[in-house]
Amino acid sequence: MAHFSRSLPSLTAFARPLALLAVLATTALPSTADARVGGYDGVWNVTFATTRGNCSSGYSVPFTVTGSRVSSAGGGRVSGKVNRGGAVAVQVSVGASHASGGGRLAGVNGAGSWRGVISGDQCSGTWQATRT
Repeated sequence: MAHFSRSLPSLTAFARPLALLAVLATTALPSTADARVGGYDGVWNVTFATTRGNCSSGYSVPFTVTGSRVSSAGGGRVSGKVNRGGAVAVQVSVGASHASGGGRLAGVNGAGSWRGVISGDQCSGTWQATRT
């Protein structure tokens, strides 16, 4: 019995860190519900403002987010990705005009910057989005 009582404290000392690691691992892994909370699915109305160049401001374009993919919700070719944290990167082309942009979506709003060639002019600016 003396041998068993001596090994019990060392077993307990070994089990505590394992139990702590198990608890930390389960809290660090996202659950299915957590993945849904960060979803950005839906139609986003994106308004562009020009801060540099001779391009018109105030264009509003609808984009669709499905999972991690960004696509056009009407007019033009749109492709892009949004990650779980809301960081978004998008490429847009309409005829000879093309632009790329990046930023962040959060809840029902988003914002970022863009740059491209619009009707032959090099321009850049900002964008703001609202999920409809």
